[in-house]
Amino acid sequence: MRTTLVVALATIASACHAPSGGGVDDAAAVDDGSLRIRGAGATFPEPLYQEWLDRYSEVTPEVAFSYVGVGSGEGIRRFIAEEVDFGASDAAMSDAEIARVTRGVELIPATAGMVVLAYNLPGVAGDLRLPRDVYVDIFLGRIWRWDNPRIVAANPHLDLPAKVIQTVVRRDGSGTTFAFTSHLSAISVVWRDEGPGIGKEIDWPGGAMAVKGNEGVAQRVKLSPGTIGYMEYGFARRLGLPIATLENRAGRFVRPDAASGSAALAAAADAMPSDLRLFLPDPAGPDSYPVVSLSWILAYGRYSEPARAEALKGLFRWALQDGQPVAETLGYIPLPEPIATKAATAVAEIR
Repeated sequence: MRTTLVVALATIASACHAPSGGGVDDAAAVDDGSLRIRGAGATFPEPLYQEWLDRYSEVTPEVAFSYVGVGSGEGIRRFIAEEVDFGASDAAMSDAEIARVTRGVELIPATAGMVVLAYNLPGVAGDLRLPRDVYVDIFLGRIWRWDNPRIVAANPHLDLPAKVIQTVVRRDGSGTTFAFTSHLSAISVVWRDEGPGIGKEIDWPGGAMAVKGNEGVAQRVKLSPGTIGYMEYGFARRLGLPIATLENRAGRFVRPDAASGSAALAAAADAMPSDLRLFLPDPAGPDSYPVVSLSWILAYGRYSEPARAEALKGLFRWALQDGQPVAETLGYIPLPEPIATKAATAVAEIR
């Protein structure tokens, strides 16, 4: 089925920018009569979405689903321009963005993940601990050597080198960047009021090395000694990168794993607003990992073809039920029941 998905992606690549007058409904079927459903957006959940589509295609072979990871910013742009059937973003659409979509918008939390700090320090073996004020100052460019006294004080068990720290960041519009900078702004007044602040794209200080996509950041860290970069947990895990243990809001050093990510989501689940735009810049709870983000599917409120709407609703319902255990195996956080239930209600509103 993986091959089938790749072929479908190749077939539609030239059609991703549909004419503004026609939108996606002008090409309802591929040559064999199958319904074609196209999505694009965040790279953060891309491995999970590809796995979901691969498995779901066995249930609905009559529908050709595809998803392209282009970044949250580009995903929102394509969704607003009606160049896709659904989008995806790790930064929920703003009121202004939603207002530009005449067909209405349903924001559907589909999964959640952790933003981690992975690094490359050859010869350094052991748990690297980074206090909150330390990793803020690393990305502000104020701490620029690995043997800085503040890093050494938090890691007396490690022999840290006298090596320059090179940060690796995203250059494309990214929901991962939005989640990470939201966290940095929540824990640092300097970052919020004097530094870059919050955004999908920001002007990174300190001569950061900018690359495209979560996979790009992970690959650059893997190949470049002395680097540290932020990325979705699954990308770091798949490449076997060392991951820093971060200090959370309760003052405890916590590693990213299923338990710490779930603890962060559970602590905030009851606070989910009616518009489903729940942000977790600094989760409460002693066991919570500190940088966690929901990831949203962007669906239109109305589709001109009933078959297209029903195909999408079927996929989204499957993802919120059968797809959640798959998420955990790939390093994502399954949605708590209260959040999944509200997401399912949003799916039911699609027409």
